[in-house]
Amino acid sequence: MTKLSIKPWVLASGMLFSTSFGFAQDNLVNSLKNNQSANSTSGFKFTEVLNLENTPVQNQGSSGTCWSYSTNSFIESEMLRMGKEPVALSQLFTARNAYVEKGKNYVRMHGAVTLGDGGALHDVINMYKKYGAVPQTNYTGLNYGTKLNKTAEMGAITTGILEAVVKNPNGTLTPNWEKAYTSVLDSYLGAVPEKFDYKGKTYTPQTFAKQVVGINPDDYVELSSFMEHPYYSKFTLLVPDNWSFDQVYNVKLNEVTDIIDNALKTGYSVAWATDVSEKSFSYKNGVAYVPAKPFEEMNASEKEAMFSEPKPEMEITETLRQQAFDNYQTTDDHGMHIVGLAKDQNGKEYYIVKNSWGVTNDYKGYLYVTKNYVKYKTTAILLNKAGIPSTINKKLGL
Repeated sequence: MTKLSIKPWVLASGMLFSTSFGFAQDNLVNSLKNNQSANSTSGFKFTEVLNLENTPVQNQGSSGTCWSYSTNSFIESEMLRMGKEPVALSQLFTARNAYVEKGKNYVRMHGAVTLGDGGALHDVINMYKKYGAVPQTNYTGLNYGTKLNKTAEMGAITTGILEAVVKNPNGTLTPNWEKAYTSVLDSYLGAVPEKFDYKGKTYTPQTFAKQVVGINPDDYVELSSFMEHPYYSKFTLLVPDNWSFDQVYNVKLNEVTDIIDNALKTGYSVAWATDVSEKSFSYKNGVAYVPAKPFEEMNASEKEAMFSEPKPEMEITETLRQQAFDNYQTTDDHGMHIVGLAKDQNGKEYYIVKNSWGVTNDYKGYLYVTKNYVKYKTTAILLNKAGIPSTINKKLGL
C-alpha cells in the first residue's frame, strides 16, 4: 500500500464532544489518566500507511463542545482536500447557533429534550447551512476573561432561564424569553458579528461560508449501524444529544470500517462520534482497542499491562454491538476526527484519530484506534458521500 504522510498545516488561530451527560473535558481526562502505562510508546511501534492533511490539534477546554471541534476540524480538512487554504473555523460560533436552536426546541418540547453543551456531528453541518461560518480569530467565544472554554456557569444560567420559560408563569409565552436567553449566550460567548473583515475583504457569516469555506452541506451524510433497524434505510438515532432528532443511514457492521477505509484511501477524512468511557481507551497512551478478556475479569498485572504492547482483541458482532448500546455500555459521549491509517509492529491496522483535548498525550493530541474499537463503539460517522464505496452508495440511494 502506498504510504502517504503529510504534515498538518500550521494556522495562526485564536485560543482555543461532548458527553451525553454533560461532564466537562477536564473531568473526563482526569478519569482516563487513571488508566495509563508508562511504556506504551515503547511497546507500540506504529507505521503510517496514510495521513491526510489536517489542521493543528486544538483544545475544547472545560466544555462539552467536542462535536463542534471535531466536525469543524473535518470541514477544515475538506477545504484542504478541495485545494483551498484552510481557515481555523470558530467552533463556538457553531455551538452558539446550536444553543439557540436547542433552546427553541426545548421550549417547544415542554422541556422534554436534552439541554447542555452536548451535540451531534450533524449539528455542525446544519448550523453551517443555516448560519454560515466565521474564522476563529473573529469569534473566539471567550468573552469572560478565560484562555480556554469554561461553560458550566453559562450552562447553569441558560438552563434556569429555559426551565422558567417552560413553567410558563404568565400563562402565555412572550417573545422576550428568547431575548433573555440569547443575551446570556452573548454575555459569555460574545455577540455574533453581522459583518467582519478577513484578508482585506468584508464578509457576513453566510458569504464567508459560500465564498471562502466553499463546502456544499448537501454533500455530507451521517451513518451508523444497528441491527434493530432495516439496513440501507434511515432511522432516528436515539441518543440524548440528538436533540434535533436527525436521521442517519443504517449500514451493516463491517461496512462501517469499509466506508472509513474507502474514504481515507480516496482522500476523504471522517468525523467520528463514539464512546470513550471504556478502560481500553487511553488518551494518555494514545491507544484504544477492545481486549479479548473483559477488564472486569483481568487481574492486577493484566490491567497494569493493558497498554504495554498490542493485545488480542474480542471479536465484534452485530449482537454484541447492539447489546452494548441497549445496556448503556455504549453512549454517545465524544466526537473526534479520523484522518489516517497506520499499522502496528504486528501488521494490525489502526485509525489515526485527531482529538480536541490539546497536545498533552503521548502522540501530541492524536490517538491510534483499532478497527474493532470503531466497530464496537461508534455511534455515528459523518463524511462526504463521495467517500462512500459506490456499491454502498447505490444501496443507500445516494
